Amino acid sequence: MSIYKKFNLKKVINASGKMTILGVSKVRKSVFEAQKSGGETFFEMSDLLEKSGDYLGKLLETESGTITSSASAGIALSIAALIGEGDDYHLYHPYTTRISKREVIIPKGHNVNYGTGVEVMIEQGGGKVVEAGFANECSQKQIEMEITDNTAALLYIKSHHTVQKSMLSIEEMVQISKKHQIPLIIDAAAEEDLFTYTKQGADLVIYSGAKAIEGPSSGFVIGKKKYIRWIQLQNKGLGRSMKIGKDNILGLMAAIESFLEEGSESGEAMKERLMPFIDSLNQIDGISAEIVQDPAGRDIYRAQVKIQHPDKTTMDITQELKQGNVAIYTRDYQANNGKLEFDIRQVSTTEMNEIVNQLKILLTEED
Repeated sequence: MSIYKKFNLKKVINASGKMTILGVSKVRKSVFEAQKSGGETFFEMSDLLEKSGDYLGKLLETESGTITSSASAGIALSIAALIGEGDDYHLYHPYTTRISKREVIIPKGHNVNYGTGVEVMIEQGGGKVVEAGFANECSQKQIEMEITDNTAALLYIKSHHTVQKSMLSIEEMVQISKKHQIPLIIDAAAEEDLFTYTKQGADLVIYSGAKAIEGPSSGFVIGKKKYIRWIQLQNKGLGRSMKIGKDNILGLMAAIESFLEEGSESGEAMKERLMPFIDSLNQIDGISAEIVQDPAGRDIYRAQVKIQHPDKTTMDITQELKQGNVAIYTRDYQANNGKLEFDIRQVSTTEMNEIVNQLKILLTEED
């Protein structure tokens, strides 16, 4: 019996990208054997976390690392670690008023909703959010204006969700961190570059294990060993509610090794797969399609579609695509401007044909 039938689930075509609401990504084949091995074996979990983290650090050419249950957990635990600084009392009383150094400075345009608000994770870690600059502008000076004796960390979100215009660079944020000796955390959850940010001088860098890496539900943090150890210590405190199992620790390590060896689909390969899809879309009356690059500059290419219909808006079409026997999810961030995008990284040729057929039906049927 299929999973869809067993639990009465609707099949989904994920053309929105590696999104948490749809189960993120397809898992690499190397993961399954590692998870099986982990599931059949016992460890001292603190030993497994520490030694797998140090091994991860060697793989990624930085001091150390640690596996978390998700990238979001990585944010909360990194904040908690930098506030507590390894203090035993803080472990059991993470929101104690004994500690006043809790301010976390973030560019205002980086305090975004990625499924929940960035500030939710900061506050869960015990931090106090301090937004610098404006929604459409943040400079080095505007960050430095917010620094006080109670500043515990700087946080920079490297994501397509954030405002890209008139924002200071990571290099500039590193300069502030070094100048004022304040730890810098970079949330790079969906990024594929596992080396650059630590080499640029970030103290902690957070990634999703299930997005670009195509591992199991997980996240990981890499960077300075002192701070990594403080994060691992949080497993006796705030991190208890975010613990990750041995199977997913080993599964993620296998996925990272495979990712480093095999990489992921290149932008050129995506464009090649997109071309016949674009041609088919352009044959549908009312549709104009073209290939576009990810707005944050990543090596990701998608099909962008403009729809003209006398009775239906683009928002109507996005909802109708989700309501069929097979739910088709698109990137609809620009739907209010009449644009849809189809991210094909997790989409097969057969599924692309199904998308084309469903659009033909929706745009030709009479109300």
